[in-house]
Amino acid sequence: MAELLAVILTRDEALHIEACIRNLRDWVDGVLVWDSGSVDGTPTLARQAGAWVVHRPFDDYARQRQAVLDTVDATWILFVDADERATPALAREIRTAIHRGEAVGYWIPRRNMVVGREVRGAGFWPDYQLRLLRRDRATYDLARPVHEVVHLDGPAGHLREPLLHLNYRSWAQFHRKQRRYAAYEARILARRGLRPRPHNFVLQPWREFRRRFVALAGWQDGLHGLRLSLLLAWYYGFMPYWILWRNGP
Repeated sequence: MAELLAVILTRDEALHIEACIRNLRDWVDGVLVWDSGSVDGTPTLARQAGAWVVHRPFDDYARQRQAVLDTVDATWILFVDADERATPALAREIRTAIHRGEAVGYWIPRRNMVVGREVRGAGFWPDYQLRLLRRDRATYDLARPVHEVVHLDGPAGHLREPLLHLNYRSWAQFHRKQRRYAAYEARILARRGLRPRPHNFVLQPWREFRRRFVALAGWQDGLHGLRLSLLLAWYYGFMPYWILWRNGP
């Protein structure tokens, strides 16, 4: 059994996968690429870079990650996205944390690069992600298919060193991903039996913008932060309700 296995969920990540694997393979006990139907050569590139590859059809993010926990033979799982990179300092901190065993899961901060600029406000820093998990003490909430929620059977800790997230290369990529997230959020609202009301189309975007730009200090990133706060208010505050209304009862 491996002590620490890094797992990368992929679909068409040929641009990033080799660099991501190289970033991990010298300090973890193995790298597993959990692929959901790539057609751009990602699995081949991953094997050539020294990773194991497993194919599993995509249903949602929570079930993909839970399938990893249910399947692999490792004490600790480190989930890493293909566009994320660990620094040497983070690698050392992770190894120290799992040897001490003071928690069964660890939150890792992320530095986010959005269209060529690091973003510190609007929720993009410290952007903690619960990614380092004791495999037998963690369970994903399958009612949350995106922006997954992990339940731990034991205490959680926080690491100090960040992952570097090469988040969005272009605004087109940003819009594609946010439209997908908005559709997921709409499905969650529908399962809860919520139906849109007129005030949702005004109050929800306003609340999300105020949260991003004021409470989460999007203002500190200037016009870039303003743009992101407005777009996220649109995609998280307006679009899920619009999709619900469009689809009808």
